[in-house]
Amino acid sequence: MQKRVIWLVEDEASIADTLIYALQTDGFEVEWFTLGQQLLSRLAQSRPDFLILDVGLPDISGFELCKQVRTLTDTPLMFLTARSEEIDRLIGLEIGADDYVAKPFSPREVCARVRVILRRSPPSAQPAPLLALDEERARIHFRGQPLALTRYEYLLLKTLMQAPGRVYSRQQLMDLVWQDAEESLDRTVDTHIKTIRAKLREHDPEANLILTHRGLGYSLEQA
Repeated sequence: MQKRVIWLVEDEASIADTLIYALQTDGFEVEWFTLGQQLLSRLAQSRPDFLILDVGLPDISGFELCKQVRTLTDTPLMFLTARSEEIDRLIGLEIGADDYVAKPFSPREVCARVRVILRRSPPSAQPAPLLALDEERARIHFRGQPLALTRYEYLLLKTLMQAPGRVYSRQQLMDLVWQDAEESLDRTVDTHIKTIRAKLREHDPEANLILTHRGLGYSLEQA
């Protein structure tokens, strides 16, 4: 049976180590992050079965992190916090958390709570593809949002999407995309790749889906 995967965001190593040990002993697979932005970047590629977020992170409030996570996934989520005031618990639950545990806590209790929540939650669905092609409307969506692409940007990205991982030379891309164009310089490919990357980063500043292979050409990162 495949282990359920838990992502833990906790900047205090001593707390993280204790909790990771308890969760792994209980049969979970754990991936640990010390910063909220690390988690958001990882969510662009995969989804866990459960999230545990510390409220007091160095780079972003756990509450704000939860709000951003909830725009991407409905994965079950638990807060860890040094504050136990009722208002904080209510805020955490209202913005999308499934549970709220105040420090100091019993690692065994956290494991038990995680299991209860997972029992009443459906298994995590596979994440939606980052890029989606709508050929009927000649559009490409990134993270569910349409990209404002020119004709050749669309055709170029579409070509890369149709064979993820395949490395295309500049000449191959020229032949496939610019068949009717007067311009035939391979620098045209570089220029269009640059503008496509810029448009992807308007939606995600860390997006790096189109890879450069020196002396060879370009490929689209495989999922």
